[in-house]
Amino acid sequence: MAAVMAAAALTFGLAGCVQRDDATAEIANETVEVGSLSGLTLRVGDQKGGTEALLRTSGELEKLPFEVEFSTFTSGPPQIEAATAGKIDFAVTGNTPPIFGAASNAKVKVVSGYANDAEGDAILVPGSSTLSSVGDLAGKKVAVAKGSSAHGHLLLQLDRAGLTLGPGKDVEPVFLQPADALSAFTSGNVDAWAIWDPYTAIVQLENKPRTLVTASGVSNGYGFGIASDQALADPRRNTAVRELVLGIARAATWARANPDEWAQKYSAEVGIDPEAGRLAQGRSLRPAIALDDSVVASQQQLADAFSKSGQLQGDLTFADFVDNRYDPALAEYFEQPAS
Repeated sequence: MAAVMAAAALTFGLAGCVQRDDATAEIANETVEVGSLSGLTLRVGDQKGGTEALLRTSGELEKLPFEVEFSTFTSGPPQIEAATAGKIDFAVTGNTPPIFGAASNAKVKVVSGYANDAEGDAILVPGSSTLSSVGDLAGKKVAVAKGSSAHGHLLLQLDRAGLTLGPGKDVEPVFLQPADALSAFTSGNVDAWAIWDPYTAIVQLENKPRTLVTASGVSNGYGFGIASDQALADPRRNTAVRELVLGIARAATWARANPDEWAQKYSAEVGIDPEAGRLAQGRSLRPAIALDDSVVASQQQLADAFSKSGQLQGDLTFADFVDNRYDPALAEYFEQPAS
């Protein structure tokens, strides 16, 4: 069912802000009868098998009245790029990729939101490291995937410690995807690593690093479903994306009610150590939340922090890239208020 596309085959240029008239234009919300979706294939981006595993193990995938073609990516930014290029219709990302997407005029909208306490986003240091606080990162190199939730977490932690991030600043980011970052981390080429689950859990179990800090209480931890403007403008694909996000919301509800079964099946689906799966999914479940004003405001604060740091050129209005057309359908699955 799933065709796999290597994330490494895609390049992602995080350009400065440009005119956004096309990207922020309102897209008509035209739908069709669900029964007419037979024969449609919705193209969905996935990270480490998470969305596919959740839908499959909960039984929601087989309930969808259309086919789903999954493509695998190592992080959120290449998913945004693929959606803009028309290669995928939908993907779930962390809180930071949509901000970098907005800054590069990505032709996507945030269409669903997910809560998380952000404990799975962490800054790790080797077990032998003498670093004991975020302040100790001054003058050090930190591996991080550019535009990822870990990038946002790192920036916020440094801001709290009065440190700046960037070339020639207090802390030097070394932009690497997880596989390359692991190599740099274990070889001592970087002093710390900002990363997210399930990679956090895998590394914690296999390499025995120390956790300097987690994002809990610092980052909003939100995840977002993003859909391409092209898919939203097509009545059939728009309807299919709506049914997919409903399926994801139901699947998340099932996973929260069946944590042990979900962790075991997730680990098997994505091919990781069951203990890593239990650790990651025990802290990284994401129930659906409304795309309300508080969520948008929190994301705007993160976007402003990136702009202030000089890592994004100019300012952006995050609300321009939010489309809550599916919130009324999702409302019954909202398991907690947005905060």
